Amino acid sequence: MSPAAGRGGVTTLLLHHSDFLEHLTAPGHPERPDRLKALHAALDHEAFAGLAREEAPMAEPEIGLLAHPEAYVDKVRSAIPEVGLARIDADTVVSPGSWNAAMRGLGAVCRAVDTVNRREFSNAFVALRPPGHHAERDQAMGFCIFNNAAIAARYAQREHGMERVAIVDWDVHHGNGTQDIFWTDPSVLYCSTHQMPLYPGTGALTETGAGNICNAPLSAGDGTEMFREAFCERILPRVKDFAPDLIIVSAGFDAHQRDPLAEINLSHEDFAWATGKLMDLADHHCEGRLVSLLEGGYDLRGLAVSAAAHIRMLMSA
Repeated sequence: MSPAAGRGGVTTLLLHHSDFLEHLTAPGHPERPDRLKALHAALDHEAFAGLAREEAPMAEPEIGLLAHPEAYVDKVRSAIPEVGLARIDADTVVSPGSWNAAMRGLGAVCRAVDTVNRREFSNAFVALRPPGHHAERDQAMGFCIFNNAAIAARYAQREHGMERVAIVDWDVHHGNGTQDIFWTDPSVLYCSTHQMPLYPGTGALTETGAGNICNAPLSAGDGTEMFREAFCERILPRVKDFAPDLIIVSAGFDAHQRDPLAEINLSHEDFAWATGKLMDLADHHCEGRLVSLLEGGYDLRGLAVSAAAHIRMLMSA
């Protein structure tokens, strides 16, 4: 691993904010504030004493235009209710606090890109919600409002001159939104492992975009062996050949064996292993630059132990 780049030898920055808890969803909805509460409780362990922590800044709405048309950004803002809840998609609920949560998320991903590019820290993890990888150019989907990973990639290109950005998505649901946004753009590589068939129904091997889309679908019941095989045979070689300037991870933890929304049987060790493999590639191609963004993960224990294992590995840089 590359030498520590952070302040006082600290390698990893955690970006968080209480506004992320104010994005409320309907009772029984799997994408709920308790997800972040469980994650932060796990990070209270002494093993994370060396983790740098910052509150996420607020982005201006214009940042959303990096991946979405202005009409869509305006439509989302106007859909935020003054009281109660509103649906902007069959699965996607917004509340009065959702706009600030979304803008904090965009501010956080931009700050994460800034900090790794400036070598303030080797890598960063953004503990945000709502998640983002299902959000298409002009459509909210699957609990997602703005595509955080896509905006982070575009921001890295615009603000820091990064020519090639790789997004690796191991959420158990395929990131149709990220694929949609970069379908014709060879400057961004999108690689995904996910369960098929499963929501949203995309992510087949034949979906290749402009040669920059690499899907590695898994089947219900698959576990460690098939996941690691997909990584080693499809994902890692593509990232290596692409030689990115930055790696962004869409870090969903719903492929954990405890998760109620899917049927992939991974353990927290699998996420730590995948993190280490991507860190090795980041060391080789990106001077260690890696930004990880929270996506799914709906069993609180599975999410907490998996995210903790992921962050512990990031801290080993």
